[in-house]
Amino acid sequence: MTTACIIVAAGRGTRAGGDIPKQWQMLRGRSVLAHTLRAFAGLRIVLVIHPDDRAQAEAIAPGVTLVTGGATRAQSVKNALEALEGSGITRVLIHDGARPLVSRALIGRLEAALDSHPGAAPAVAVTDALWRGAARLVVGTQSREGLWRAQTPQAFRFPEILAAHRAHPGNSADDVEVARAAGLDVAIVEGDEDNLKLTFPGDFARAGRLLEARDMDVRMGNGYDVHAFTAGDHVWLCGVKVPHDNALLGHSDADVGMHALTDAIYGALAMGDIGRHFPPSDPQWKGAASHIFLAHAANLAREMGFAIGNCDVTLVCERPKIGPHAAAMQAELARIMAVEPARVSVKATTSERLGFTGREEGIASIATCVLIKP
Repeated sequence: MTTACIIVAAGRGTRAGGDIPKQWQMLRGRSVLAHTLRAFAGLRIVLVIHPDDRAQAEAIAPGVTLVTGGATRAQSVKNALEALEGSGITRVLIHDGARPLVSRALIGRLEAALDSHPGAAPAVAVTDALWRGAARLVVGTQSREGLWRAQTPQAFRFPEILAAHRAHPGNSADDVEVARAAGLDVAIVEGDEDNLKLTFPGDFARAGRLLEARDMDVRMGNGYDVHAFTAGDHVWLCGVKVPHDNALLGHSDADVGMHALTDAIYGALAMGDIGRHFPPSDPQWKGAASHIFLAHAANLAREMGFAIGNCDVTLVCERPKIGPHAAAMQAELARIMAVEPARVSVKATTSERLGFTGREEGIASIATCVLIKP
């Protein structure tokens, strides 16, 4: 089976406001139609456009078949169906260009319904009370039993819907009406409240909020580091110099907490670890302050469009005691990463005298960081 998608975007609708048709208005940095096209990525797409919009359509949809729309929506769809005849398409989805929030799950439900029906369409059951009105007064009520709010895409077996459009006498509300006029059964599948059609100015704000939530990129990374004790009188932990009867052994300043956090950020970015960016074989990093590494990781995240949501560092040791220094460590890590201290947690635990940390042979650290790209 081969499925194509017809996206109808030839209208000149003005109810949405603005100086240009709603499908070309901007929504979170790209046109409404560009969002709609993205929802059907991977399918063969036929885009029905107004003749005046060809240059814009070619710019946002290279490789997509462009068809000029007709005087009515039904004629526009028929033009697209005729363009697909003989191409091997067996199924077709017909969708409004001003519905940019269709989900892959909804498309999957429609495809599944076509296994047993010649047509299928998404809908949401009417749950509100219905009135009849005149002169802005309520003049009666209407039962909502058996009523549904229709959505697109509407899905059909290709030969049947092409024949139905060829036989239809004129305009229609949608393709379900055309199909039913030809005697085709159309299954109702579960629609989606988020699959709204942009009609009025307020719809753009709602769609923007939904797209923001859908497009948010959230990454999480973990880091782990260990350093052994050596002779000395202090240790560097999370950027704070802590008096101790040993030092930590390492190529740099051996700040085990900062190293784990740095690796957590690199991990969330899928950018390796400290060793990839600051090779220990390079003598320029011998004895280097670890804030260099952490600042580099945090800046790299920002350059890639991410903000630090929060990070959590746990130091594992018997001594030194971390509690008296935790607030200073929190503040220093926040300063280096240029984030609010409330986004940084520093805490400690012991290993109950077990293992190398329990024998006070060194310190381990575990860190987690969440990055967010809005």
